[in-house]
Amino acid sequence: MSSSPGPLRPSPLVEQAAERLRAQIAAGHWAVGSKLPGETTLAKELGVGRSTVREALRALAGAGLVQPRQGAGVFVLATEPTDDWPTRLRRAAVTDVYEVRMAVEVQAARLAARRRTPEDVTAMELALAGRRAASLRDDGAFIDADIAFHATVVAAAHNPVLADLFGQFTPVLRQGLLELLTLTGLRTHDPNTADEAHEALVRAVADGDAEAAAAVVRQELEDPFAG
Repeated sequence: MSSSPGPLRPSPLVEQAAERLRAQIAAGHWAVGSKLPGETTLAKELGVGRSTVREALRALAGAGLVQPRQGAGVFVLATEPTDDWPTRLRRAAVTDVYEVRMAVEVQAARLAARRRTPEDVTAMELALAGRRAASLRDDGAFIDADIAFHATVVAAAHNPVLADLFGQFTPVLRQGLLELLTLTGLRTHDPNTADEAHEALVRAVADGDAEAAAAVVRQELEDPFAG
């Protein structure tokens, strides 16, 4: 193994150690399938403590570059990191995100109508009022209020996996919606666009009409300009 370029600068040591190891792996310093040197050796070469090396290796394992094997050591799995879910979403086209949004929210609306509590309905009504109030503000505030409304519907489904999925893709969804509104000027003539659909969704969920709730969301999301 070649000599280290020198001790790392203080803080953030873990990130620097992980980056140094990542660069060495990417350069083929250790072949895929090979075993990394022990923590003590790596710590000496990087000029850090063993705990820092341990955290850096954990980060590399999370990126899919290495894999610890109990009693055997840490082995190289790949030379390039595997994109995690948030990274993949950030790179996704808004149309792709909308297709996932359709699948998540249509099912969430259906489940919400079956599982909603009085508190859920109240939360939806308050979010609808917030969306209407935000219609008097700029596009960013309106989009935030719109997403907050849809989040109350997803929450009413009482399915943590659906809620997590929705939460993961809302940042890229927000950016996509903001770009769409900027390009189309949709709110110029109707600042509170799609208000009737949102009111109908609240009513369908409150009435326990699962298919009506799903249909409202499906119709709304089939046109991404409707938000």
